[in-house]
Amino acid sequence: MRRRHVLAAGLGAAGLALPARLRAQGRAMSVGVSWSNFQEERWKTDEAAIQAALRAAGANYLSADAQSNPTKQLSDIDSLLARGVRALIVLAQDSRAIRPAVERAINEGVAVVAYDRLIEMPQAFYLTFDNVEVGRMMARSVLAAKPQGNYAFIKGSSADPNANFLFQGSMEVLRPHIEAGRIRNVGEAFTDGWLPANAQRNMEQILTRNNNRVDAVVAANDGTAGGAIAALAAQGLAGSVPVSGQDADRAALNRIAQGTQTVTIWKDARELGRNAAEIAVRLAGGARLNEVPGAVQWNEGPSRANMTAVFLRPVPITRDNLATVIDAGWAPRAAICQGVPAGRAPACG
Repeated sequence: MRRRHVLAAGLGAAGLALPARLRAQGRAMSVGVSWSNFQEERWKTDEAAIQAALRAAGANYLSADAQSNPTKQLSDIDSLLARGVRALIVLAQDSRAIRPAVERAINEGVAVVAYDRLIEMPQAFYLTFDNVEVGRMMARSVLAAKPQGNYAFIKGSSADPNANFLFQGSMEVLRPHIEAGRIRNVGEAFTDGWLPANAQRNMEQILTRNNNRVDAVVAANDGTAGGAIAALAAQGLAGSVPVSGQDADRAALNRIAQGTQTVTIWKDARELGRNAAEIAVRLAGGARLNEVPGAVQWNEGPSRANMTAVFLRPVPITRDNLATVIDAGWAPRAAICQGVPAGRAPACG
């Protein structure tokens, strides 16, 4: 099914601000958030946005950090249910492993928002950025920098459906060039837990197998990009091999200014978090899934389940438009431009 892209900057104005009745109901409402981990810088940004939106709705914020452990996340969700939450926002570490707890939540009448990562259950609301398009954006930027040669793919966690969506999008862009012989796939690997150390090890192995003859790297996020770039740097290749990423972490933005990373895809976590909180309270107040403004029907997950979803629009950030995230207050110029020689990036002078 076709998905509708919603501009993050305009989503609140499009109708997700809560009605007075729901705001009043929210004063006695608790919303639980089950985090997979906080290893990426961005999750703290997401959390702050969720907390602020829940405060504005008069709702209580309860949370748990699974610390990258799906077994712990399963018990975390059960604990949040025991504390009487009326809605759950879940950033899944492993959507299959936590399914029993999510099913219990749904059976108890608790609204569930699958946050940024798919939990493929039709009774859950899916809120994310368009991750297939993120994959396309990453591939387009790397392709522009290196239109031919040996490509490596440092994918995300095999337990996260987003990893496959990202790879799908990248391959939509690159497959014609692979079939034409301009690009050769010389290695691809999933990154367990999205951990940079695992990404670095995967990149080291691909470099070894190819005698360092790798011309471009499509890495699934900024953490895996950082790991890949560390492996490239050890071989004297950082800066000469284009590398993608996503999340617009400050370290990645600095690498883009320095020239060791080519692109990051900015997914404004402030908008994602705000909308997750507002949707959770709306659903807990009795709204149906399809009554969320901007919601679409979508069935492109692994099981082709019919989901109700909102997709926000991502923005590619390269050296040429670093000022975009600075002007938006996402990251300060001082952090992005730290150690960057004069004239290397327009945003840094």
